[in-house]
Amino acid sequence: MIRSKLILSGAVCFLLLTACVSTTTGRAPPEKDEADAAELNYQLGARYYQNGKYELARDRLLLSIELNPKNAVAHSTLALTYEALDNIRLAKESYEKAVRVEPRNFDVQNTYAVFLCNQRDFAAAQKLFDKAADHPENDNSEVTLTNAGVCMVQKPDLTAAERYFRTALDRKSNDPEALLQLCLLKFKQEDYLGSRAFLQRYIAAGKTTAGVLYLGVQIEDKLGDERARTEFVNQLLRDFPTSPEARKVLESG
Repeated sequence: MIRSKLILSGAVCFLLLTACVSTTTGRAPPEKDEADAAELNYQLGARYYQNGKYELARDRLLLSIELNPKNAVAHSTLALTYEALDNIRLAKESYEKAVRVEPRNFDVQNTYAVFLCNQRDFAAAQKLFDKAADHPENDNSEVTLTNAGVCMVQKPDLTAAERYFRTALDRKSNDPEALLQLCLLKFKQEDYLGSRAFLQRYIAAGKTTAGVLYLGVQIEDKLGDERARTEFVNQLLRDFPTSPEARKVLESG
């Protein structure tokens, strides 16, 4: 079955390199000034992070921050890197620096809130999610609100979680992640008709995976609708025949 997760979409904007830079042989051309050097090292560090080269990412990001300590996204990306290196103490320090440097940066707030939720500091996470979601320039506030809802599921506070998911849909009525999370929440609450309704809206938004179809099988099992269950089973076996979900259906008969 699909599991709830913090989606962290759009939390950190990784800038692509605007010039070709060699990192293997030869010496890089000298930078015009410290600002250029800081930006170059940030971009390299972000690229290393994306590629899973966390030690190299850490070193470049530390150099970038040394040259420009006021780049909140560099601090936030360094925090993500420390998380990947399992250094939670330094990750928290970097997140706090990022928020201090740019206290109105809603992307940084969202990323730090996800971290705090994963550390089970739900009260602090919720405050940051609320600040980020209410920022007037946050054009993707439905993502922040859905993250907040998933965090509340983990707490668990299902009433708060549902409020966040529904508010996300108020901001963007066909947001697929909010629809899916409400479907999962209703299933958890044993409101299978409600779960079916949100799954239908999710599928109508054009999102279909093996996990989603298997969730449909489970919902129709609970509702006792054999025809609808069979439709989900047939689509699952047709579209995702080698998936673990298809194997589960076959094994269960």
